[in-house]
Amino acid sequence: MPKIAEIEYTPNPNAVKFLLKEPVALGFPKSFPSAEIAENDELAKALFDIGNVVSVFMQDKWLTVTKTDDMKWPDLLPKLAAPIRAAASINGHLDETAAKREFNKINNQNDEILKKVQAILEESILPALAADGGGLEIVGRVDKQVMIRYQGACNSCPSSLTGTLAAIEGMLQKEIDPELVVISV
Repeated sequence: MPKIAEIEYTPNPNAVKFLLKEPVALGFPKSFPSAEIAENDELAKALFDIGNVVSVFMQDKWLTVTKTDDMKWPDLLPKLAAPIRAAASINGHLDETAAKREFNKINNQNDEILKKVQAILEESILPALAADGGGLEIVGRVDKQVMIRYQGACNSCPSSLTGTLAAIEGMLQKEIDPELVVISV
């Protein structure tokens, strides 16, 4: 039963990050952008069933819930706490000797540009996004366009489509190719 250690507000006014004492997703992020996708995950389904939940994003010992604009956090937080506390923690423990996490498996393992993009994102971008309750995945690449999808708090955050996207694009242009364009899909 994961216990809530802390609740953090994120830069997205519609998302909060729950820091937990026990893991709910070991190693790999679990993203539920809709109730339909959450049907097979007991905790995510319970959170959507409360209502006014737009998405759930889990990784290791934290999870982010994004709500609808019309619901206020003081009304929703107590309702969210109950299923989080009642959820079973996953078997296994987080340890530093675990295999390196791949946040996103690239469809084309021979795509050297995507391999470089993944390495840069894992080192420089994902830790910052996770600190704010979010993440991203690489969707693919067409010529000089790299497509990403934001997850968790980043998915509907106003700054993800402006400042964060520009920063990611600038970093990839500097490190890989000055003609790369990053598109959020």
